[in-house]
Amino acid sequence: MSKKLSRIAIALAVALAAPSAWSAGFQVSEHSASGLGRAYAGEAAMADNASVMARNPASMALFTETQVSGALHIVDPEIDITDKTTGQKASDVAPMQVVPASYYVNPLNDKWAFGVGLYTTYGVATDYPDAFNAGDLAGDTSLVSVNLNPAASYRINDKLSVGAGLNIVYAMAELNRHYGIASTVVSNDFSDKLITMEGDTWGFGWNAGAVYELSDKHRFGLAYRSRIDLEFNGDFTDHSGNIIPGGGETSGDLNVPLPAIAEFSGFHQLNQTWAVHYSVMWSQWSKFTELKATGTGCSLTNGICFQKDEKYDDAFRYSVGTTYTLDETWTLRTGFAFDEQAGKSTLSIPDTDRYWFSGGATYQYSPQLSFDVGLTYIYSKSNTLKESSSVSGIDFTFDGKGAAYLAAMQANYTF
Repeated sequence: MSKKLSRIAIALAVALAAPSAWSAGFQVSEHSASGLGRAYAGEAAMADNASVMARNPASMALFTETQVSGALHIVDPEIDITDKTTGQKASDVAPMQVVPASYYVNPLNDKWAFGVGLYTTYGVATDYPDAFNAGDLAGDTSLVSVNLNPAASYRINDKLSVGAGLNIVYAMAELNRHYGIASTVVSNDFSDKLITMEGDTWGFGWNAGAVYELSDKHRFGLAYRSRIDLEFNGDFTDHSGNIIPGGGETSGDLNVPLPAIAEFSGFHQLNQTWAVHYSVMWSQWSKFTELKATGTGCSLTNGICFQKDEKYDDAFRYSVGTTYTLDETWTLRTGFAFDEQAGKSTLSIPDTDRYWFSGGATYQYSPQLSFDVGLTYIYSKSNTLKESSSVSGIDFTFDGKGAAYLAAMQANYTF
């Protein structure tokens, strides 16, 4: 696409789906305020508002009236990285993000329902000081994506419903690296740029699911989201002259796989006030093996503009939650989740095990209008990571620790 159109599309994507990597790898779980309040436990079997279609399109079969939902999440990470090799510290390397989402579900009759969602499923952003000593390993890294998800559901009988949808993903990636301590060989400015990459792309995939109702109080959900291969095409700039003869800009390609996801959930209404729900989610992170940009202009490095090996394994997320119906106006919820580390932690994607502690509520303002709020504290395990700089020749050791605070608001209107 033209550069002008590309900038417009990038601006739209940033406005709709700013990234936040506070699930395993660079997965984004923030789809709804109601879900956040229960740590997204039971999402593939829930039916409390239109946002549930993001996790399982079959859940639309549980609706009898048309509904729209809109949510806004604020994600405030606190990640600190200490360079044990040189004694330098980088604080708050993951910027605060705003993550919106919107949904529409329309039951066409007692068998068919149609819906569409606009949200994000993957993203990451890390922003280190330009003068960071390990500048060629840190710098700025950003992956932004927005997912348009039209879907339909069909009720086979009073027990079983199925659904499927199309995922249309627009994504933008950007990467900047600096000389850091290696700048002493060319200048005395650690913040001098080494390489820059930016590009955008469209990707396509699908999702499907089923809901099985034992009764009106007990049901199970199973959902699957396909892998999507993002093939970025954009600009690569060599500021050093060591990759492109004489330095300068060339076109480059970068492929990033978005892993497949499967989720099993259960929901059980124990009595008029208490319900419990749970989920097990699997993500196929083992398909993410490297970040490799190629371009014919990178002739000094055999067509490889940038390469970074990644060590990722399939990961699981476990969650459990409760919902308490206080009265006709207020519904309270809480949840806990354990999110397994998906890959070897790096400066650009500081992944680790995460523990979610969540709470939330729904206020039923009128028969048609309700509001949800959700709050989550995420504790991440401290870890030590090692990376080698090919520019300075230094083997760095880093200590990383972090947490995150998530808040969300949502409005739901029934027609």
